[in-house]
Amino acid sequence: NYLMKKETLEKRTKIANDIMYYIYTHIETNIDIEELSIDLDISKFHMHRVFKEIFGRNIYESIKSIRLQKASNLLLTNRYSTISSIVNSCGYSSQSSFIKIFKDRFGMSPKEWKNGGYKEYSNEIIKQSKFAMKSKANFDNITPTIVKMKAIESYYIRNRGYNKNIEETWQKLQTWVLTNNIKQYKRAALFHDNPTITPLDECQYIACIIVDDDKNIKSDRIPKFKIAEGVYAKFDLKARNEDLLPFIQWVYHEWLPRSDYETTTKPSFAIYESVDFIKLDNEYDFSFYVSINY
Repeated sequence: NYLMKKETLEKRTKIANDIMYYIYTHIETNIDIEELSIDLDISKFHMHRVFKEIFGRNIYESIKSIRLQKASNLLLTNRYSTISSIVNSCGYSSQSSFIKIFKDRFGMSPKEWKNGGYKEYSNEIIKQSKFAMKSKANFDNITPTIVKMKAIESYYIRNRGYNKNIEETWQKLQTWVLTNNIKQYKRAALFHDNPTITPLDECQYIACIIVDDDKNIKSDRIPKFKIAEGVYAKFDLKARNEDLLPFIQWVYHEWLPRSDYETTTKPSFAIYESVDFIKLDNEYDFSFYVSINY
């Protein structure tokens, strides 16, 4: 019975991750759930149920959220694009439906967002974190390097919410690392949602362990997935925990619009150099990767 349970959990997690990956890579098309269920060789009902169980929200909500995040970024980074070209590249069927959905989500029109509304909206979200409000960091002198990354295999625990309970998630992963006697590894955090424009309790945050050599690892409870390959702007910095949210905000709302790059729908991620970075008052080195194209 335990083996069956374990197998189904692994299977379900793989199905949910495959669906999510498909959504990210097809976001500019009209995503056909029927077609996807044929591709994955499972029923639509089962697909919806598994996805909701693993991600805590349904497939349609996820598609909507990813499309809106992409659109909200493109409005800032593609200064010369018309709203209708942004509508097309995010998979919306019409401009008027996009404007309505955008207003429902952000409380302002795409035009108001583009003309500075994004700053107020984002600042309100940062205020939800007393921790981030303590940050005094200034990032203006940081210049990224542009790198081509291979896909990275990682073991992970998904955390709903960008808040205090992240610490418990990291403790569980640490227990798993110690149990498996893993000596050489890195920690990474993957942001399925941009935490500077998504209410923090709704954010999908993924805590990952990247292992150099995983031949002897028994991974009953901890599933695996790949961090997407691609071209990324890589920022190396030394920071405290409270600086991460303000830093992500700076990348998306100051660096990107100035840079002439576009960001893609691939999630951004951070890789931490020090192993015990979860000690909240420590300063640590990390690299932040944001997916770009030109």
